[in-house]
Amino acid sequence: MQSIIAFFNKPLLKISLAIGLLTGLLAFGYFLGLYWLDVTPLGNIRVPDFGIHLIMMGFACWYYRRKIGHGFLHLWEALTICYVVNMVAAFITGWLIYFFITFEDPQIYTDYLANLRELMLEGKEQLVANIGEPEFEKLLAGVANNKPADVISDEISKKFLLGIIPILIISLIFRKQKLVTEERN
Repeated sequence: MQSIIAFFNKPLLKISLAIGLLTGLLAFGYFLGLYWLDVTPLGNIRVPDFGIHLIMMGFACWYYRRKIGHGFLHLWEALTICYVVNMVAAFITGWLIYFFITFEDPQIYTDYLANLRELMLEGKEQLVANIGEPEFEKLLAGVANNKPADVISDEISKKFLLGIIPILIISLIFRKQKLVTEERN
């Protein structure tokens, strides 16, 4: 047990996990804000919550470079920090949304599926032209087969894919390494 505790006692992991938890709670707060404003909080309206992820990843890299690295941050450290913050936040947000739509207000998920189905039927001509009638029918049937637990995996996969390029950019921006100078004889 001590080895597990010692593993998680590293500043790189502690800071990333803590900021990831905070980010997940802030993103869930955005979800709740949409809910209280009577806006359907699922779907594309939630895309701006990734901005919270980006800001917090930048903050985590800045904090680690300033407090732990004493002004220096390797690229691998920045990448690790950003990926851990992003994935922990997505995991926390996904589970909190799942619990909310399962126990607090299941109507949100029902409305979301109805809106998704309606949107697909509105764009049926274009979708059928692009993917064909059989694939469109499979896609439409897949909407009906969605379950609230799919929100968790959807949140994690979307945040992972959305984060690839921004994480690289943030890591390169905050990276600062010591210069290695060789003395010549």
